[in-house]
Amino acid sequence: MRLRAPLTAALVAILLAGPAWAADPPASVEERLERLERLFEKLAAENENLRRENAELKARQEETDEKVEVVADSFLIDPGAAEADEKRLHIGGYGEMHYNNLDSTEEIDFHRLVTYLGYEFSDKTRFFSELEVEHAIAGEGQVGEVEVEQAYIEHDLSENASAKFGLLLIPVGILNETHEPPAFYGVERNPVETNIIPATWWEGGLGYRHRFGQGWSFDLALTSGLQTPLEGAGAFLIRKGRQKGGKASAEGLALTSRLKWTAIPGVEVGATFQYQDDITQGALGVDATLFEVHTAIQKATPGRGSVGLRALYARWDLGGTEPAAVGRDQQEGFYIEPSYRFGDRFGLFVRYSEWDNNAGNLADTTREQAEFGFNYWLLPNVVIKADYVDQSGAADDSGFNLGFGYSFP
Repeated sequence: MRLRAPLTAALVAILLAGPAWAADPPASVEERLERLERLFEKLAAENENLRRENAELKARQEETDEKVEVVADSFLIDPGAAEADEKRLHIGGYGEMHYNNLDSTEEIDFHRLVTYLGYEFSDKTRFFSELEVEHAIAGEGQVGEVEVEQAYIEHDLSENASAKFGLLLIPVGILNETHEPPAFYGVERNPVETNIIPATWWEGGLGYRHRFGQGWSFDLALTSGLQTPLEGAGAFLIRKGRQKGGKASAEGLALTSRLKWTAIPGVEVGATFQYQDDITQGALGVDATLFEVHTAIQKATPGRGSVGLRALYARWDLGGTEPAAVGRDQQEGFYIEPSYRFGDRFGLFVRYSEWDNNAGNLADTTREQAEFGFNYWLLPNVVIKADYVDQSGAADDSGFNLGFGYSFP
């Protein structure tokens, strides 16, 4: 486009030169040719100047592009990288609110609000965490708590093996690792996995998982152990001993192993064994073993919904004379829960539970609970619940519960 102006000027000059020649014609043809030669030399010089200018502009543009790219990299504004990071970041959570109308209490409680945050560093390495607020209000003098329930790095060692380290859920039972409200029946979590196992149970340490054969998997975890109270009503109670990874004493570590089978879709069978050499963390030297076995089944019947069954048994054995003196050298419980789900929205369940945190004494301290109720799923991850509870035995706390819960994504 820059060459048009000089060429136009040259043509105009030639046209103007014609009349001048007619008025004052050159002495010879050689003179005319000499004039044209000088004109073309001038045009060639102009063209060379334009080429140099274009080359300089191109060099400056390339230099500017390089500087912009360096600045963009320094501020991490690469659109492709930002999009990749967005795909690697995972956000989710769950929550539930309960209305309890029992002999012991009548209250409304936003029981928990949990936020998931995860990030995939690569195809083999990822981070996962849960931050939980219990009972809505936390702080000095308040009823609630703020807890980091999980925070660990998981790395794939091979196609069938992975390791993780950080704050881990103990691999035990049905609910401890999968406890989002839409995933189980009943407003409250069942009393056996609450008082005997005790869910939700997490500690700091290392974990290993290996998958093999047809649906088999093996878990191994070395973590901080329990630190139970030594005196009072909570002496040697398992649930009171969870350290949860907060400045946890590590004098007595816990070794947990689990074997699980899931070869048939909708069927899970598992067994867990844990050993800890001292659940008082050096105070008394009380060793403890946990044995747990369970099955969880959810099988569809063509055109008729799905049939469910959950059953679990767990038992603790504590060494030493001190737990035996208060009847807590044995603590055990079981429950069985059949259910039926009509399509995708509505399900009914019944559950019978027995548990005893004082099973080592001579008195009958077994607690029994029968309950029945329903779940109504507004969406697969949003549920409304209701149940009636009849508790008897060592304690009597009956009534009904209402609640709702959700999870995402």
